[in-house]
Amino acid sequence: QLQLVESGGGLAQPGGSLRLSCAPSGRTSQSYHFGWFRQAPGKELEGLSCITPSGSTRYVDSVKGRFTISRDSAKSAVYLQMNSLKVEDTAVYYCVATPVKRPLVCPLRTFDFNSWGQGTQVTVSS
Repeated sequence: QLQLVESGGGLAQPGGSLRLSCAPSGRTSQSYHFGWFRQAPGKELEGLSCITPSGSTRYVDSVKGRFTISRDSAKSAVYLQMNSLKVEDTAVYYCVATPVKRPLVCPLRTFDFNSWGQGTQVTVSS
């Protein structure tokens, strides 16, 4: 398992932007898929996006075109650029990781990931 630490959350206005960062530590020499999930108050965890070691990405429809996931292999960091934020994007955001089993496609199901960060709060409000 990896240890994951998120940063970059905070308060943004509707239409604004935030960039979340995730710093993995531990067995970083192994190949991992990374992803971002979120949980809004009273709602279930939602998988937003994932990225393979080669940089292939997937997005859930609710964030497609607004959020961008990326990774910096040299820094072993993962990012989530969030643009055109909406009030309904308010949630705790989690960075997740799992060892690669299928290298071409990353998963977006909760139970696929065995490393989770502590989460960072994102609040979108005017």
